[in-house]
Amino acid sequence: MKIYIGCDHAGYELKEVIVNYLQNLEYEVVDEGTYGPESVNYPDYAHAVAKEVSTNPTSLGILICGSANGVCMTANKHKGIRAAIAWQPEIAALAKQHNNANILCLPARYISKIKAKTIVSAYLDASFEGGRHQTRIDLI
Repeated sequence: MKIYIGCDHAGYELKEVIVNYLQNLEYEVVDEGTYGPESVNYPDYAHAVAKEVSTNPTSLGILICGSANGVCMTANKHKGIRAAIAWQPEIAALAKQHNNANILCLPARYISKIKAKTIVSAYLDASFEGGRHQTRIDLI
């Protein structure tokens, strides 16, 4: 599975940890930036990831910024994107199970690196349950 990942300056350090973690799990990771801690505009990276995920329906995305709000709002402007913020593993799993979230958004300033890995794992290990949840997604 291909996973596109992007972040702003607040998420850069955590992004590097997550990229390494995913590569060790043998996922194909495409890093859309940013590539350093210098101040940048989060929409540039959120748009890049959302564009790729929306045109590659078997892929997933991960976006990281300070609160995760900005990248999530930006990604959700793209047709076919269902981006969700998660700060706990259970929230990430539910985002996939009930909402078929195709982009996970992480709040770098509010979670540890260890917690981020558990959140990412919960998200990737979860499966969409379909049924009544698909009916609700169709209403979006």
